Formats: sequence, C-alpha cells, structure tokens
Amino acid sequence: MKELKDYVRTIPDYPMPGIMFRDVTSVLQDADGLKLAIDGIMEKIGDPDQVDVIVGTESRGFVFGMPVAYNLHKPFVMVRKKGKLPCETISREYALEYGTATIEMHKDSIKPGQRVVIVDDLIATGGTIEAASKMVEELGGKVVKIVFLMELAGLNGREKLKDYDVESVICYEGK
Repeated sequence: MKELKDYVRTIPDYPMPGIMFRDVTSVLQDADGLKLAIDGIMEKIGDPDQVDVIVGTESRGFVFGMPVAYNLHKPFVMVRKKGKLPCETISREYALEYGTATIEMHKDSIKPGQRVVIVDDLIATGGTIEAASKMVEELGGKVVKIVFLMELAGLNGREKLKDYDVESVICYEGK
C-alpha cells in the first residue's frame, strides 16, 4: 500500500531555481491519496470531543478542513482574503516575502470559550496561520491544535507558532 508521501508530486525548480514545490493537487486527484490525507489530518487532531470548531484558511484549508469538519460533525469556519466575506468581519495583516496580506473572518464565527482546530495544507513560514490564530483568540476562542497536511521544516514556520500545538502529517526537511 502506498503512503501519503507517495501521492505528493514534487516539482523541482518551481517557481524558481532551488525550490522543490510540493504539489497537493496530485493528492486530491487520487481517491486513495485524498482518503489518506483526510484520515491523516483527523488522526493528528485526536479526540473529537476536545474540539468545538474546525477553521480553514483560503483556499486549500477549505479543501482539507471541510471534510474533517463533516466527518467529526463539527462546524466549519472560513478564513478568507480581505473583502470576500459578506458580514461584519475582523481582520489581521501579516507579512509576506514581499509585502503584506490581510485575512478576515466573520465576527460571529467563533464564540467565547470554543475550542478550535485550524487546518491547512502547508506550513511554510507560518504567517497566515499565526494571523488566523490571533483572530480566533480575539473572538474568545482557544486554538487547541493546528494541523497541516505538509510541513516545509526548512522555512521554520513552527517558530511563529511555538505557542500552539502544531502537527503535520508529512514533514519535508528542506524548503
């Protein structure tokens, strides 16, 4: 039987020389790969009774977070790029390699005291999920775990998330 890592396509020198791009679309395009990915994330979450809400960041956090929320029978909250949500929002700006970006979530999406798991496809530098975590806390939620399908350990994203319980299904040592 293949392992999850076997379904991840690696594209050398994309988008620039020296980068090993880990392509998640090859996981999604195979039913066995997709099942392994969702099952792996759910395993990292652990006891579903310790979780009230699943949060996913745009866009691949939606792809992996939604089936997890469905399987655990938990609500799902979207964190989106600025200007994409129709109701009152809170926002957080974070640094990119060149410049900044802003993400938002609905102001009523997390209730005080709710235990939140954040799901995303990849941790690189950690900025997006750090911003999402701060918004959850601003609304009174507690981030009990952050789960990534893949981790690029060479980019030290865990350092930004050192105050959280962070898990990854697959860890690549490089960038």
